[in-house]
Formats: sequence, C-alpha cells, structure tokens
Amino acid sequence: MKINGQPYRTIWLAPDGWRVCVIDQTRLPFRFETVTLSSQEAAAEAIRAMVVRGAPLIGATAAYGVALAMRADASDAALEAALALLGATRPTAVNLHWALARMRARLSPLSGPERAEAAYAEAAALCDEDVALCRAIGEHGLGVLRSIAAEKAEGATLNILTHCNAGWLATVDWGTALAPIYLAHDAGMPVHVWVDETRPRNQGAALTAYELGGHGVPHTVIADNAGGHLMQHGQVDMVIVGTDRTTASGDVANKIGTYLKALAAHDNGVPFYVALPSPTIDWSLSDGLREIPIEERAAREVTHLTGLGEDGEVRSIRVVAPGSNAANPAFDVTPARLVTGLITERGVCEASAEGLARLFPERAGRPPA
Repeated sequence: MKINGQPYRTIWLAPDGWRVCVIDQTRLPFRFETVTLSSQEAAAEAIRAMVVRGAPLIGATAAYGVALAMRADASDAALEAALALLGATRPTAVNLHWALARMRARLSPLSGPERAEAAYAEAAALCDEDVALCRAIGEHGLGVLRSIAAEKAEGATLNILTHCNAGWLATVDWGTALAPIYLAHDAGMPVHVWVDETRPRNQGAALTAYELGGHGVPHTVIADNAGGHLMQHGQVDMVIVGTDRTTASGDVANKIGTYLKALAAHDNGVPFYVALPSPTIDWSLSDGLREIPIEERAAREVTHLTGLGEDGEVRSIRVVAPGSNAANPAFDVTPARLVTGLITERGVCEASAEGLARLFPERAGRPPA
C-alpha cells in the first residue's frame, strides 16, 4: 500500500541488511514515523507496546525478532530464550505462537553458524506469504461484497461496517477485513465504510480511517455504540471484521466490542463476516469462550485519551473521574453461531468445524503442530 505516494509494507529490513524497520503505529494518524529494531528485546517491546499490532504483523515481527537474536547469539540456549521472550508479549493473537513455532522448527536442526542466515530467510518468507494470503482473502471477499451489492439497486452504495483495524497496518500488506474493500473500490464498486472508533485505543478512528482515507475509500467514523442504531435503520449492508484467533469450531476472538456488533447484526439480519488467514486458526481449540486467553491491558488506556490538541501538539488527557478503577479486557469472543461466514485465502466457508474442514482438510482433526 502507499503513504504519500510511496509504497510501504509494515515491516522491512534496513539498508544495512540486518536491522528491522517498522511503522510506529502509536504515532498514527498524526505523525508518520518509523522505528528501527536492532535486538530481540526491541522487537518484543514493539509488540508489547503496540508499536506494531494486528495478529499477522505481530507474528512477522516476532519472526524477525528471532532473526535478530540469532545474529547476536545462535546457540540453542539463545534460541530458546528468544522464543520465550517474544512468546510472552501478547497472549491472545495465535499468529505470534505460530510464527515462533515455525522459526523453532526451521532453526533447531541447524548448527549455530547457519542459523542467522536461515532465520532472516524464514522471516522474509513468512512476510511474503502473508502478503499473498491477504491478497487472496481480498479476492474471495470481493465475491462476497459483489453478491451482497447485487441485492441492492443498481449503482447503490454498499455500506460496510468494520470494527478495530484489520487493514494493511495489521498485516504485512493488504490486510484481512479491509482487503476486499480495497479491491472493490479499485474495481469501481461504490462502497462506504462505517468505521467504529474502537475504544479504548481507537484503532478504528486512528488507523482504519487513516488507511481508508489514504486509499480514497469513502468512510465515516462513528462511536462504538452507534452501529446497532445504524443497522436498525437499514444503513448497514454487511459487517466485516478481522480476528486474532479463531478456533477449529469457528469461534472468533477479536477486539473488544466485536461480540456486541455480531449480536446487533444477528438481531437485524445483517450479514456478519470474519476475514482471516489460516495461521490465525488455532486448531487445538474448540470452545473459544472457555479456551481463548483474553489479554487484560493497562487501565490507563481506558482512563486516558491521546489526541491532537488545537495547538498541533499530541498529548494525553484523563477522561475518567479521579479515584475510579478501570478494567481493560482487550478482546472478546464471538460464537460461531453469530458468524455468517469466514473469508480465508482458500475461499469462504461457514463458521463451523465442518466448514473449516472443507477448506483445510489437511488440518482438520489433526493434533496441534
């Protein structure tokens, strides 16, 4: 994708060929800045502090974090220490653990001197594969958008609601939930996106709106609680979101508030789709509500807001009454029964064990890798 006319991925190697560059998403949308990572500790902190976020990008950053570790020390002990450090950064996004398991499988059989080069090559391959997966999700999702648009009057705008950010900033490129929207817009389909602000970190208002605006896609930012009202009044034709972990039975964990959108969509007969690459499927879990770990983040994300002041300076302000406690669960789980369909790189299926088995027969019923 492009920023100010220049093509970017969300993660790339520095000109020196070993350090890793990422876009600092905590500065968006008011500042475009990049961060250069030179150690596994820096990669871990970038994930933990949400300099990078989104399940696929977290996995890619973790993979490069292992490469940085191997460049410094390629011993068995150093490899295990890096895997442990990076694996402890975020509990909910399964791509993190998938990427680390992939790096372990690739590097463990190698001798120390071979590991650094192999680690960089594997991390690069993982990134390239993510781009291809997301592009394929976009193509399959475009078919869904076209089928829903066909039920409207010819030339009518397709109104899509999304929650949080599942665009190219959450992946290496293209995105998951936004990829079909980009392709539809580029194909000349009239689309408009309702963008949930997505409290408490406002990834929708800050990141999704930033992306859509940069690509020229018509959109409107709304308060999180406005979605149900819009659905009741026929102003939403479909909902499409991403996911940080999907069970083998089709339950999906996504940013807090997604479950409420699914309930509203179900009550109003609005199709609710989830877009995901296959590494986001946790084949070892079947009951998302009981088995998916939900990250509890700092209370300050709820008690304070960060924004651009009228003087042009970015600052944080407190919005909660002094002395009040704040809870901050970062994700919730939407049961498969509320999901119209899952959009993957292999096609669209129902949110069920049977649906996923049809698209991924080689994984269904197998023990976790």
